[in-house]
Amino acid sequence: MDGILTGKTIVVMGVANQRSIAWGCTQALIQQGAQVILTYQNERLKKSLWRFVDADQPLIECDVTDDQQVQRAFQTIGEQYGPLDGLIHAIAYADKTALTNAFVETTRTSYAQAQDISAYSLVAVARAAKPFLRPGASIATLTYFGSERAVPNYNVMGVAKAALEASVRYLARDLGPAGVRVNALSAGAVKTLAVTGIQAHRQLLKRSEAMTVDGVAVTTAEIGNVAAFLMSDLARGVTGDVLYVDKGVHLS
Repeated sequence: MDGILTGKTIVVMGVANQRSIAWGCTQALIQQGAQVILTYQNERLKKSLWRFVDADQPLIECDVTDDQQVQRAFQTIGEQYGPLDGLIHAIAYADKTALTNAFVETTRTSYAQAQDISAYSLVAVARAAKPFLRPGASIATLTYFGSERAVPNYNVMGVAKAALEASVRYLARDLGPAGVRVNALSAGAVKTLAVTGIQAHRQLLKRSEAMTVDGVAVTTAEIGNVAAFLMSDLARGVTGDVLYVDKGVHLS
């Protein structure tokens, strides 16, 4: 039976390992019939991906800190796989000291780096992908509740996620005339490689789970299913928005 994404081609950026939210999104997209193209930052991460992706999985190199490489990546994707129906941006980074020291101690360099990789990269990627996106295409990025509240130890990443969410709204305005939607998924805290970089992450995960409406943490599969919805034609009326997939944590 066909899924809601049958016949669609979607790029997923940011799969690090099998625990990552981006991988949960990838699996959900494939289950719904999409052809998925994964990007990777460098050869080390490519080798990591080959440990668990299918042998025929398309992989394209793309370091989002290099505008020329971003442009080349989407040129290659467009030439090899044709027009795109969607793009999931699941990329963020802040150096360890920026996540362990008090926010007031954040250096100019650390602040700029977090903004560049975690927020500006969405703008760069959207610009490069635009010529290859079909009317009706969808872009989605991943954010977190720390963009709105001062979550302990989330620090500079919370500020970067706030900028990311603002970027979503402006991109939705810019790309709307071309028929492209742009949204963000505010995912609940999940045990991923990214979360383990946050000081006292175990306490964060426990607290987040306790704050869900049913006392059970959200899963990467549940987040991925909402991402699949956003990529589908069922969500054509949704743009410039932040959808919470945290099982009610943001209600508290």
